[in-house]
Amino acid sequence: MKLNSIPAKSSIGGRKDNALKQDGPNEPMRTRRRRLSLSFSNIVGLLIITFWTLMAFAGPLFAPYDANAMVSDGYFGPLSLQFPLGTDYLGRDILSRLLHGAPYTIGVALAATVLACAAGVVLALVAAASGGWIDALISRTQDALISIPNKIFALLMVASFGSSVPLLLLMAAFAYMPGSYRIARAVAVNIMTMDFVRVARTRGEAMPYIIFIEVLPNMLRPVLTDFGLRFVYVVLLLSAMSFLGLGVQPPDADWGSLVRENIAGLWEGAPAVLAPAVAIATLTMGVNLLIDSFGGRSKRETEK
Repeated sequence: MKLNSIPAKSSIGGRKDNALKQDGPNEPMRTRRRRLSLSFSNIVGLLIITFWTLMAFAGPLFAPYDANAMVSDGYFGPLSLQFPLGTDYLGRDILSRLLHGAPYTIGVALAATVLACAAGVVLALVAAASGGWIDALISRTQDALISIPNKIFALLMVASFGSSVPLLLLMAAFAYMPGSYRIARAVAVNIMTMDFVRVARTRGEAMPYIIFIEVLPNMLRPVLTDFGLRFVYVVLLLSAMSFLGLGVQPPDADWGSLVRENIAGLWEGAPAVLAPAVAIATLTMGVNLLIDSFGGRSKRETEK
């Protein structure tokens, strides 16, 4: 019996060793495939977002002139070495004003998106985990809020309380929170019905453990995708408010304000009105190019 058991043990160990030998060379390949999972368009989007994020934090430091300094006698000046993006209707350097406006356009939109998605996800997790009348109460409240058009809500808020950066931030966050809630709740309710959540409940795990350990990590990818879309929506909303003169007020200016105050140069093709519009377009395109990678990577990892 002892002699028979020894070969059996060694054969099992041999199979384990062979499995390890087979898995060993494949492991770098799997890691390498994960690293190369971003496509060319995703990399372009990441580079654009990285550039504008850097400008949002350090843009004013790179500005060659003060944002409100009248550095030229001509208005709507052309591109030149001294003024790479031309001058505006008062002879101010557009590049400097664009870099000074990046913290308002990107920073306020990013903060509002974080607040909107964080509040929406928290409410969605509470609703999905509780169910019953709590779920119904939260859902019906969010349905009532989402029925109000975002621009109409923004105009009412500005007309009632005036325009300021904190108000614009809270207004945008409140306007886009219901949409984030609906998507997060749909994902959370679906995950709540899965077997691993039922097993956790059977083990007697507390609800905070189920929410933050079992459910939230598995809904991270859809939430990140929705976050990117919400950010684009918030940027466009704040830019539209500034274009109407109801956003960031002078002497400060965001990119929407730069388009509005230089709109007279549109007929001349002045860089002063085209540069901020192109900046808004590249920012939104970069976000869309990057968030397209979330679904693609998830599909490839599922196939593995």
